[in-house]
Order: sequence, then C-alpha cells, then structure tokens
Amino acid sequence: MTEVDRPLSDERAESAVVKHEVLHEGRVWDLVADTVDYNGVQFTREYLDHPGAVAVLALDAEDRVLLIRQYRHPVRARDWEIPAGLLDEAGEPALDAAKRELAEEADLAADRWDLLSEYWTTPGGSNEAIRIYLARDLRDVPAFDRFDEEADIEKRWVPLDEAVTAVLDRRIQNPSTINGVLSASASRALGWTTLGDADAPWPRHPELGDGAW
Repeated sequence: MTEVDRPLSDERAESAVVKHEVLHEGRVWDLVADTVDYNGVQFTREYLDHPGAVAVLALDAEDRVLLIRQYRHPVRARDWEIPAGLLDEAGEPALDAAKRELAEEADLAADRWDLLSEYWTTPGGSNEAIRIYLARDLRDVPAFDRFDEEADIEKRWVPLDEAVTAVLDRRIQNPSTINGVLSASASRALGWTTLGDADAPWPRHPELGDGAW
C-alpha cells in the first residue's frame, strides 16, 4: 500500500530531547523549553506543558445542545462553551473528569456516554490535548456552588443545527464548542457510527497515552 492509499492520519514522531528547561512554573501549566535533535539539526522550542482537558457536548432528546456562557479573561469575553475542565486531579480517569465537569458546570448527569472527538489545541505552542464526549439521556443533579468566572454562568439549550450555524457564521469562537458542535452534526448525519467507546484509551495524550497510535 502506498502512502496515498493509506487512510489520512497524523504520524507519531519522537525527536531526542537534548535539553529540557522549565522557564516558568505556573499554577496549572508550565512554560518549558526543549532543545531537540531533529534530522541531525538541533533547535529550541518553547511551549506550554499542559495537563490536558475534557469537554462535554450534552445533547437532549430534542437534539438541543447545552451551552454555557462565562467570562474568559485572556480574550476579554463571555463566550459560549460546552462544559469543560482540566485534567488536574491526579489519577482521575478522563471520563470521570468529564462527568464531574458536567455536574459542576451544568448541574447535569448523563446515563449514556460516547467518545465524540479529540484534538490538540495548539500543536505549535502547547501539548494540550482535549477529549470531547457526547453525553445523552440527561438528568438533573443538585446545583453546585460556583465562584470566580463560574459564579455567573449562563446556561442555554440550543438546537444543534442552530449551533452549527452560529459556528459557521463565526459568532462563537470557543474551540471545543466549535469542534464538538461540528463533530456532533457530522456524526449525526452518519447515524452516529463514528462514535467511540467512552472508556477507550487515549494514546495521543502526552501523559495518559502509551505512545502507541
């Protein structure tokens, strides 16, 4: 089979790290610099060393997706997002983190979970990996006390097709929302045949993966 005959897929590549420095140790993620040997040439690249995150596209029986609006200081905006959160609790499986975030940010639980999408947010400047789950068969749970940016979270149920239009019109900018909404729309059109096992391994995550794609 020739290269053009193979299914389109990213390729695993591991260059030797000659030097690794932590330039700044942050509360959640660090700024690091790696000097790598790539094809016999050495160069240094700075990037954010990130624990990764999960996001949840919650879809109800009427094909409406739950969006939340909250303040994001770096972009000076209250953007519409799907519930999401960091993988910052040691040893917590990604699916458990997704269930926790759905409860904490949306006061919801789900009886059906599927793997919808995965992506790297900024491959040229961060190793952040995000896994998006599709949550269905939803039910309410007791409300959580929220603080800081989450204190004034606004929730809104939006028809999936309307959310797709908002993405294509460039009216919403959050990357997990864009990825999740478009992935859900495409998967629904294919009868949800693209969904994966919610407990599936995550080989592309820089810490949770085993390096075998």
